[in-house]
Amino acid sequence: MRIDQDIKLDYDDVLIRPKRSTLRSRGDVTLAREFRFPHSNKTWQGVPIIVANMDAIATVSMAKIMTQNKMMVAMSKYLSPEDFTKVDSNYNFFTIGIRDEDYEKLSAAANHAEINYICIDAANAYTERFVEVVKQVRDNYPEAVIMAGNVVTGEMTEELILAGADIVKIGVGPGSACLTRRVAGVGYPQLSAVIECADAAHGLKGLICADGGLKSSGDFAKAFGAGADFVMSGSMFAGHDESEMKIIERNSKKYLPYYGSSSDKAIKKHYGEDGKKNYRASEGRELLLEYKGPVQHTITELLGGIRSACTYVGAEKLKELSKRTTFIRVNRQLNTIHQGKEE
Repeated sequence: MRIDQDIKLDYDDVLIRPKRSTLRSRGDVTLAREFRFPHSNKTWQGVPIIVANMDAIATVSMAKIMTQNKMMVAMSKYLSPEDFTKVDSNYNFFTIGIRDEDYEKLSAAANHAEINYICIDAANAYTERFVEVVKQVRDNYPEAVIMAGNVVTGEMTEELILAGADIVKIGVGPGSACLTRRVAGVGYPQLSAVIECADAAHGLKGLICADGGLKSSGDFAKAFGAGADFVMSGSMFAGHDESEMKIIERNSKKYLPYYGSSSDKAIKKHYGEDGKKNYRASEGRELLLEYKGPVQHTITELLGGIRSACTYVGAEKLKELSKRTTFIRVNRQLNTIHQGKEE
């Protein structure tokens, strides 16, 4: 046993310090970026925000709206290969797990549609099996962009990039529908994880995607400021019409369900009553979120907040935000109180 005495931080532990700026308005800020991926050698242009691969969010309807906004969706891994033909393969990831059946599904999908982006998703990407799957997919799909995770440490970020991942997903347990930190006692404060893993990835010309723990547009700005190339969220895009879920009415209010991929609901839905083996515990929760209407309003507000952050530090392009960001630590308790007053 050992204890790492270094202080690790979450998004709520910091604020971005403002600096002099020559920008006249938020409209002067360019959020679109261009990336060249290290293994596939493909290039991509767009706003580097990705909707998380969760049942109630990563739908065909969501993919169509996000594509219109030049953003991406990691499609739910329970999507059928036929459904993937309904979305733009240049803005959406085909998601798989690490079971043999998942790889077979990827092969079947490749017979129906062009697969340009592949997301290999597991709550725990520290296993030898996970690394083997990344290598296998890279060998068989050399021209595809591979995003793989989740991890939270620099050394594992490097290993996944060397195994063939173009983008590494960063985050263990920060999401609102995730219970890994409580159930397993495992995790890593998200801001520090993003900073450390970005440093490791960029040294190998790889990219990272900060996944989860985001409650506001300010958190997206902090993630980009910390060095994230892409930022992924589930909860920010939940509760909208595009979830394709049935609205639930309670006390004259409308709600939509939102649940983690490792929740009892998700396991029973996709694997049946016997899907939850006697050796595993549920590491996700089920929530009801207030109905928010069409997702486009949320997208507009989100992008406006990120633009505002850029103007506060003089970043004319999103790419410049990490170079111009200085974080200051705050008293989390006082920060929570102030946020509550603003809300």
